[in-house]
Amino acid sequence: MRYGVLGPLAVWDAEGAPVRVPEAKVRALLADLLIHGGGPVPPDRLIEDLWAGNPPDGSANALQTKISQLRRVLGRERVVREPAGYRLLLAENANIADNANLADDTNNADDVIGAVDALRFQELAERARAHDEPAVKADLFAEALALWRGPAYADVAEALFARGEIARLEELRLTVLEDRADVRLTLGEHHALAAELGELVARYPLRERLRTAHMRALYRAGRQGDALRSFQELRSLLKEELGVSPGPGATVLHEAILRQEPHLAPPTVESPSCRTNLPTPLTSLIGRREAVGEVRARLGPDSDTRLVTLTGLGGVGKTRLATAAARDMAERFTHGVWLVELAGLSAVSTPDDIAERVITTLGLCDTSASEPNLDDLVGWLCQAVAEKRLLILLDNCEHLVEPVAALAGAVLSAVPGGHLLVTSQEALDIPGEVVHPVPPLALPEHTGPGAAARSGAVELFVERAAAAVPGFVLDADNAPAVSAICRRLDGIPLALELVAPRLRALSPDELAARLDDRFTRPEVRARGLPARQQTLRSMLDWSWQLLTADERTVLRRLAVYADGCTLESAEAVCADRDLPAERVPDLLARLVDRSLVVREGGRFRLLESVAAYCAERLTEAGEAAAVRARFVRCCTELAERENERLRGPDQRRCLERLDAETVNLRRALDLAVTGSGEHAVRLVNALMWYWFLRGRLTEARRSLQTALAAEGGTAPGARPAARAWLTGVTLRTSPADVSPANGSLAEGAPADVSPAEAAAGGGSPVPVGEDPTAGLDDPVLRARLQWFIGTGLTGQGHHREGLRLVEASLAGARTAGDRWGEAAALVELAGHVPARGEAHAELGAALFHEIGDRWGQLRATRSLALAAEHHGDRARTERLHREGLLMAEELGLWTEVVETLIRLGRTALAGGHVRRARERYERALSVSAERAYIRGEIRAEIGLGRAARLHGDRESARRHLNRALAKSRSSASAAGAADALAELELVLPV
Repeated sequence: MRYGVLGPLAVWDAEGAPVRVPEAKVRALLADLLIHGGGPVPPDRLIEDLWAGNPPDGSANALQTKISQLRRVLGRERVVREPAGYRLLLAENANIADNANLADDTNNADDVIGAVDALRFQELAERARAHDEPAVKADLFAEALALWRGPAYADVAEALFARGEIARLEELRLTVLEDRADVRLTLGEHHALAAELGELVARYPLRERLRTAHMRALYRAGRQGDALRSFQELRSLLKEELGVSPGPGATVLHEAILRQEPHLAPPTVESPSCRTNLPTPLTSLIGRREAVGEVRARLGPDSDTRLVTLTGLGGVGKTRLATAAARDMAERFTHGVWLVELAGLSAVSTPDDIAERVITTLGLCDTSASEPNLDDLVGWLCQAVAEKRLLILLDNCEHLVEPVAALAGAVLSAVPGGHLLVTSQEALDIPGEVVHPVPPLALPEHTGPGAAARSGAVELFVERAAAAVPGFVLDADNAPAVSAICRRLDGIPLALELVAPRLRALSPDELAARLDDRFTRPEVRARGLPARQQTLRSMLDWSWQLLTADERTVLRRLAVYADGCTLESAEAVCADRDLPAERVPDLLARLVDRSLVVREGGRFRLLESVAAYCAERLTEAGEAAAVRARFVRCCTELAERENERLRGPDQRRCLERLDAETVNLRRALDLAVTGSGEHAVRLVNALMWYWFLRGRLTEARRSLQTALAAEGGTAPGARPAARAWLTGVTLRTSPADVSPANGSLAEGAPADVSPAEAAAGGGSPVPVGEDPTAGLDDPVLRARLQWFIGTGLTGQGHHREGLRLVEASLAGARTAGDRWGEAAALVELAGHVPARGEAHAELGAALFHEIGDRWGQLRATRSLALAAEHHGDRARTERLHREGLLMAEELGLWTEVVETLIRLGRTALAGGHVRRARERYERALSVSAERAYIRGEIRAEIGLGRAARLHGDRESARRHLNRALAKSRSSASAAGAADALAELELVLPV
């Protein structure tokens, strides 16, 4: 069970489904037990709290009745009686004494924190404060605040027993809001904060820390006068209400603003973490300082080179060198430095497959139906980044040389500010490429400790040896042996890192002797490989032979993963009848100790050379088919588990989990398509809602088409569901004018073509009067798909057919008892049924609120805001749009962020607040440009033009509107062009 107290009291079961707690007194009893944090509460205290000092006759029996009712809801074992009173067991596996001993039981402590949203909120806030990286701090604070669904303990807000805890939690919330504001100021988000904090300051006018954060934001946003007026307001309020003056912090800031001191200026460069996804190195880079400088110089401002390929054998350190050089260049590239890992793509991948990976990595939006050529992803990518200055690092390209070369050529031709850094075992061999070979590390020329220590190979070996054997140092006694080891391993970094841990059992002399003996035996020489490649292969062979049979089993089976795995996943895939799952964690730990597996946070990875070697061993063992089947099944089951949770309170966490598994899920789909068609269809059906929330509709469409083309049996209803999803996706990724406005929506399609195939061919996919979900036996899924296709149709302008399906969805969801489906349909109908729109939106919002779906709450909030705008209630309109903006930012839904900012700009203009409107449109334009959301750029430019016109600045208005017109024409957006021209007519002299 999980309990929600940050809002109306809520209970969810283990699957995330809401649990209804009937009757106000029973809810108050549960709240009282939760306020005591799982500690015992004496019966007399409970009676006093529940009946507020006026207990009924037989109060002990009355309390027992309420306890029994609560036990029927939660389970008898969760509400226990002990000598000190009644307790609520919060940990899933707790016994009667557990809650009091959580400090000694980490697992139970984690369970308790996860069981109550207030505890989770405090834990996230503490983690944020302990973190050094501003962007991570901001994300953790945002995640903490996202847990709030309303005022804490809203059901019992008037109860005396709850007031202290409510006040404590509210103070914690406000402190986190202030913490987050401070972090966002360091990230340069002053424009957004200047607008957002105004309402909070008005609500809490005497909180000096909140006020000073707002003053800083106003000043940095160019609103010095507003910042000074805010201080004057604070001073007046404090004097009138408390008879005191502002504290030293506010006073010093006020004086600094008056003097316009330089330290108040906004940060000139964004935090690198906001503009790159380069990983933080786990160890130092050794012996490559000169090489890093050479790569930087080749891509430097004084060089015309825009493509550098680092070549070299596997294990030589190409990726480490590339990431180090790229990190040092982050400040040069305004729009970021991005690592795109290609090892997980199959050898038959196309340039579009690689472009799709780049689009996903850069976080570009590919959802707008007005975007041209969504089937030409290379062209779309080039258009999206055409005006950006960025560096893309394409890593591990040796199995994809031809498609990478095609993509690189297109980017170099179409993106003047685009720079590429490639790692591969062979060059791309295209015009403009500069090849930079990466040799092994320098070997020692002499065996004395001083001379040897200056060689990169020895330096790396000694550092890794010291990590494995604390206290190990290079000295006169071991320097000759260490030098011999480095020479025997040809200075190959991976080989040196693999052999260094052997010093736990062998002396340097013994290790050198073993290497000499092993590498001179003829059977270890790999025929046909270059000498240095033979060295690495021999090193891997030796490491392999030193493993136990079970360690080898786990290691080779890990090769099926394209992007590492969690422990849970490794247990599912590596275990079988002969190797129990409970042994996998210990075996993984041993492999990490031997440097064959790398642990990064909660994930385990193989280095590329080790992965390639283990893939060969997996094939040799005859296990490849079985392990791949388990991998596909594991990924499919993961996607299916997370699918439903994406519609509940764990939505953000599920999105992050699926984000982390994206590459593995793509590999699983590729394997399923060539193996079990059943798993391919199941997998795409399970991932469809994730793709929708992340705005990756192009990937969804391609994946659905691929899965439907795969052969093999499927569960009943799986293929019809996939075809229905494809219909809805196609509607959202096709131009709005591809279909006739009247008559058959599939006009011109052959009678034997399926709806999905008609959609793929360019026609609209839903014939008039037909239901694309017919034949689906699952009533919940059918209702949801009716909503999905219906909303796609209304978005294309086919309102009659779309509303017919949405109304059928509402009826089906209610019959099936699916509150999510009911809420989704109601919110959609709210925009199309004016007479009942607000009532539909209110009910939909309440249902989404109860379910805990933040995306649904966002959509419902938008509908309520539009209703408030229709009634002329600008204050409520703005408040609702602000709430929606926070939700969109928390979930990373960037098109929603842009659309909400544009609506906020429109609301501000309607209220005569031109400056506020301009700030919102500017931020919308910035986010749109960053995410390549063309429609958002057009609408933001039009908004800025309108704001400039109302401010009397016709020159600025013309400039913005002409940009909007140019972008509309280049992206074939007829609606955007029409809006821009209409505004231009108001600007141009008559």
